[in-house]
Amino acid sequence: MANRRIRNRVHEIIFEADTPTGKFFDILLLVMIVLSVITVMLESSDDYQASYGQLFLVLEWGFTILFTVEYLLRLWVTIRPWKYATSFYGIIDLLAILPTYLTIFLSGFGAQAFVIIRILRLLRVFRIFKLGKFLGEGDQLRRALIASRNKITVFLFAVTLLVIIIGAIMYLVEGGSNEGFSSIPRAVYWAIVTLTTVGYGDITPKTNIGQFLSAMVMIIGYAIIAVPTGIVTNEMLSSTNRDKHRNTQVCRYCAKDGHDNDAIHCKYCGGRLNEET
Repeated sequence: MANRRIRNRVHEIIFEADTPTGKFFDILLLVMIVLSVITVMLESSDDYQASYGQLFLVLEWGFTILFTVEYLLRLWVTIRPWKYATSFYGIIDLLAILPTYLTIFLSGFGAQAFVIIRILRLLRVFRIFKLGKFLGEGDQLRRALIASRNKITVFLFAVTLLVIIIGAIMYLVEGGSNEGFSSIPRAVYWAIVTLTTVGYGDITPKTNIGQFLSAMVMIIGYAIIAVPTGIVTNEMLSSTNRDKHRNTQVCRYCAKDGHDNDAIHCKYCGGRLNEET
């Protein structure tokens, strides 16, 4: 019974931000994440690495140990640990600590291992995704993107068809007299660059008809760019209205949040949210 009370208390501290201790833990973890990301970024510079390499090593292992303890605690207080381990933030938490430990086992495999270690060091930047836990707007954007994925997929499919058609037309118009439009794939590449208003300028139409079509594609591009913005914005507004009735409580069984303020059971797995401590 005492062990259960301790687990419930630790769960409240590390998963929820409605209590003073929970807020303090979140702020402390936020500072640690920011400092660890800054350390990784500075470590990638040869000049800083040459001067402060030993300090970076100590800081890296310090952050790794702290994040490891945090990860193990989250698994311990969750009644179904695999639910958290396979969740988005659970995978991010694992990626934040795994590369440092893997460098121990790969450091003795010769010169090729150093390339792998360098890649693993880059993976530590995944820690920045842990910041999403503390930014309601970031989580809101994530949910809006997920909710609008079907509309965005249809939109991208339509844009793909459009650039293929435009590329084929420009190949017919410019292909005979312009080396830049030597094939339909090259013309499609030009259509994508022009439609997105990037305009590298490495391929340009020379004929009057081609230039007229280019102007039309540029104008269409401005309208197309606004479409996904409107889709995501609409979903974010809907999500904001829903979030007004939600709190930061996290289910002990499935490690999911987003429950209503008056919720007694988890809407995802049915587990009881407020257990007796």
